Order: sequence, then structure tokens, then C-alpha cells
Amino acid sequence: MNRVLLSISLLACMLAASCRSVQPPAPYGACPSPQQTAWQRMEMNMFCHFGPNTFSGKEWGDGTEPDSLFNPSDLDCDQWAAVAKEAGMGGIIITAKHHDGFCLWPTNQSPHSVAGSPWRNGQGDVLRELDEACRRAGIGMGVYISPWDRNHPAYGTPQYNTVFANTLREVHQSYGPLFEQWLDGANGEGPSGKKQQYDWALFHSTVFDINPRVVFFSDVGPGCRWVGNEEGRAGETCWSTLDTEGFTPGAGAPSPDTLSRGNRGGERWVAAEADVSLRPGWFYHDNEKPKSVQELLRIYYASVGRNALLLLNVPPDQRGHIAEGDSIRLMEFRAALDSIFATDLAQGARVSASNRRGKAFQPKHVLDSSYHTYWAVDDSVLTPVLTLTFSRTRRFNRVMLQEYIPLGQRVSAFHIDYQAADGSWHRLAQATTIGYKRLLLTPTVEARAVRLHIDASLAPPVINRIALYNDTLYEP
Repeated sequence: MNRVLLSISLLACMLAASCRSVQPPAPYGACPSPQQTAWQRMEMNMFCHFGPNTFSGKEWGDGTEPDSLFNPSDLDCDQWAAVAKEAGMGGIIITAKHHDGFCLWPTNQSPHSVAGSPWRNGQGDVLRELDEACRRAGIGMGVYISPWDRNHPAYGTPQYNTVFANTLREVHQSYGPLFEQWLDGANGEGPSGKKQQYDWALFHSTVFDINPRVVFFSDVGPGCRWVGNEEGRAGETCWSTLDTEGFTPGAGAPSPDTLSRGNRGGERWVAAEADVSLRPGWFYHDNEKPKSVQELLRIYYASVGRNALLLLNVPPDQRGHIAEGDSIRLMEFRAALDSIFATDLAQGARVSASNRRGKAFQPKHVLDSSYHTYWAVDDSVLTPVLTLTFSRTRRFNRVMLQEYIPLGQRVSAFHIDYQAADGSWHRLAQATTIGYKRLLLTPTVEARAVRLHIDASLAPPVINRIALYNDTLYEP
């Protein structure tokens, strides 16, 4: 009996060792850093455009606005953070300095700031209050700091690059750590009538020396990229990789179409961020109303559902509050998302595949809740098939797919078939890229089984998740 037990034990050890010996797939191409992966997993963040324009009614101030114009009557950053968290946002990015040059903190780099405002008797600091509020709420904080400055007298001279680098240094040393640094390429004339030749390398190195984990936003990253429009819409094909050589933010950026699609096999990982405002304008205006829940769901499917992060602008009002109607609309939006994605109808399915890469990477991992488990295939397999079979028919009209992006983005074409109650198979959907997350809007079907066919891939596919949902709220 002891020999039998010994033999069984040895066999179990050999099998375990065999499983451990199967290595994970090698990373393919450009891959995200851990902070870029964490950034994409936030999925939605809040943008807050706030500054002198909030009080002047303008969208772009000209830099001549007096400091005294900025005077919120009841600034409450805890309210902003609470609204953002309840809406499911991972963080808030604030316009710490817009093109008018006004700084929402008491800066040593410019005479145009809250220090000259009557708000808090010139002792106020919006960034400090927001930083502390975000910490209390358990969400991240990022900053938009415009390099274009329509007020600073040094703008348009070599000296200004040092001023701007010092501005970035001041903010990143004083607040945070900040999860994202927004740098757009806006480059108009300053008070001298001159434009600035930006030293992007200096700006990047200044911030990275202080905060190496920050995700830099611009048309060409290096952390994440503008999606090419302000409609919250990524391309139907959306690669997280981008060829950036020879391009710069602003006028030297890739075309909007390239930004929305990315580059297949691009040299750098620069995922798309889709920015859009809850209201028609970016700053608060009394006469504007927020988008409907239907519009917000459309935006969600076209951004998060196409491998982009959604940055939704929610502008505080002249009190320094998120307006009640905006807050209510965000809660309605959150409730709709929670309802749509409450029940994963793929759960309980029997999962099989045409190939698997050992026990550690078996097909059933596409149904579990762990982000770091996935189905993978042998190195020689580029077009595998995975099948979900149900004990009874499932009714659904949304399909969610996710690749395990720490190993790179791989799938370039796929289609999905379903088996009807009578046993016949039918095409349900087809598309190109998956990336971090792909949400497919399909006809409502009753299925006994669902089959994912990878039709083309740059490297052996690595699928992290498959889920099915029935959306009765959004009508495309």
C-alpha cells in the first residue's frame, strides 16, 4: 500500500512539475508598463475644466482676465471627489492651468494665479484641496497644465521653456503623486504676439525625474494619446500601439484617423484616451444641459468598448460645486452601466478550445474574475477557436472580450458565431481589434453555444475574459 501511495505521490509531483514547466507566452511587440496597464484598468476618469473661464463665460480666455475674476463662493472638492467615485471614475484630472495662463495654485512661476484672487483672501490653493479630497475618497488625481500661456511675458522666448519646466516641477513636487499629466499641443500667440518652440524632451524629463510612474498624455504620448476627436469615440479598429517617430504634439501630430486607430504593430505602447464633455462646452455655462443617459451609453460603448479610456469632462460651477443636474445624470449613467453589466450570462458555460498552452493557461480562465489569468495557446497557433456551451439557452446582445495586455496586443481579426436552439450555427459579429476591452453590440439572440474564432493575430492570442450580457437600456 505504501508503494502505491508513493507511486501516486511521485506521479502527482511529476505532473505538477510538468505544468510548471510550461512557460507563459513571451511578450509581443510594444507592451504597456505596469502603470499604463493600471491606467487603462481605471476605464473612466473625470475631467474638471475650472478657472477664470468659469466666471467669464468663455471657453478660451485671452490671458487678460484679472485675478479677481476667479472667486468661487463655496469650493467643495470633497463633493467633486464623491461624485466622481460614485460615478465609477478612477480619478480626476483638473485644468490646473489653461491657455489663459491662470494657475489654480499659488505658483512662484507666474504672477497670474489664485494668490491674486479674493478667494480665500489670496491664501487659497485649489490643487491642495483637490489633492486632499481625492486621497480621502480613494481616487487618483491628475493635472492638465497647458504649455500655451497667453499671459506670461516670457512666452515666445527660450526662457519660457525653463519657466514651464519649473512649473511642472513645482506641481509634481507639491502634490500627488499624480497619476496623469495632460500636455496638449496648443501653441498660439502669447502676449508678445510670438509663438513658443516647445522643448518636449525637457518637459518630459523634468516630470519623470520626480514622478517616473506618471502617465503622460499628448497626441503622441508617451503614456497615452489623444483619440483624435472630442466626441469620446475611438476607431472601430483601435490599436494601443503607435508609431511616434517624427511626430510631435499639436501641429506635428499624426492624423486624427491614425490617432483613433493607432498603428498595427506600432513601435510604442500609447493607448487611446477619449475625451468628451458632459455638456456642450468644456467650462460651466448656466444655459447648457448635460447629455442624456442614452448619449453617455453610446459614448461608453464607443470608447471603453473599443479599447480606449473615457475621460468625461464634468465642469464645476461658479460655486465650485458639480451642478446638481450633472451629478444626477452621472448617477443615472452609473446605474445604467451597473444594470447592463450586472449579470454575466457566460458564467457556468462549459469551455473548450482547439488548443491550450498547458494547464496553467486553460480555456476556463476566460470566465474567472482574476485579471492575471488567461487562456493562451502554443507558439505556433495564431488562429485558435474557443467555444462556450450552455446547459440551457442564454439570451444576450452584448459580447465582451479582453486580451491580457501586459503581454501586448495581438488579435487583428475575429468573428463570433452562435448556435441557435435548433442546433444551427449563425454568424453573430465580426471585428478587428480587441485590446484591453472590446464590447460588441449584437442582435438579441437565444444561444445554446457561442464560438470565438480568432481569424488573424500578430502573435499567439492571449484572451483574458469573455462575457455575455443582455442590455435592455441602450438602443443603438
